[in-house]
Amino acid sequence: MALPALELDLEVFHGPFDLLLALVLREEIDLLELDLAEVVLAYLDHLEGTGELDLESTTEFLVLIAALLEIKSRLMLPREEEESLELAPPEAAEELLARMLEYARYRGAAAHLRGRLDAEHGYRYRAAPLPSELRRAPLEGAGAVYEPEALARALGDLLRSPPALDVRHISRPAVSLDRRLAHLRALLAARAGVTFDECVEGADRTTEAVTLFALLELYKSGEAAWEQTEPFGPIQIRRAKAGGTSP
Repeated sequence: MALPALELDLEVFHGPFDLLLALVLREEIDLLELDLAEVVLAYLDHLEGTGELDLESTTEFLVLIAALLEIKSRLMLPREEEESLELAPPEAAEELLARMLEYARYRGAAAHLRGRLDAEHGYRYRAAPLPSELRRAPLEGAGAVYEPEALARALGDLLRSPPALDVRHISRPAVSLDRRLAHLRALLAARAGVTFDECVEGADRTTEAVTLFALLELYKSGEAAWEQTEPFGPIQIRRAKAGGTSP
């Protein structure tokens, strides 16, 4: 039961319980004239009439009644003892309002967590007994499903080494350094200069690498020289002049 649904019929007030709290906090109703025992009896009569006990609403009601009793007890103390009070009545009313707001925040957080828990209800793991049809299953039926021989065959298939792959249909490109040297010499004999891209046109990566080694051999022997005017630019290869090489 929500507290706003509690209707009160008292000497100083007639209406819902939440309105009574608001009037008390605004000091429009004198708390000394309010009989809190009648409020508690009205709440008990309401519970008896509905036949339902909401622990959350009951806890909230007890907290509010206890706070009102604390404020009223401070108001009823003699004036000479008022200085010894930790909180004056107005400050106690503010404390009650702060407690109510804090309780409302916690109640909202609890409702949010309850909603998240309900949303994840189908994904929680829980222990449950076996279905009735499985509990009545005979051992003969279980043995027919889980045959030890079938399990052994499955494990044996996992432990068996697979056959070796036949890679004879895969051809590996083979190129020799001598063939690439002959190719470069033929190009330089036909033309005074040639680019590296022209030397490896249509070749694979392995041939390009061997061609680079062949070019280094020609440079070391003084047969060819090259230059590259910019980073990652084309490599110009030319026949070396008689008497030496140039970088």
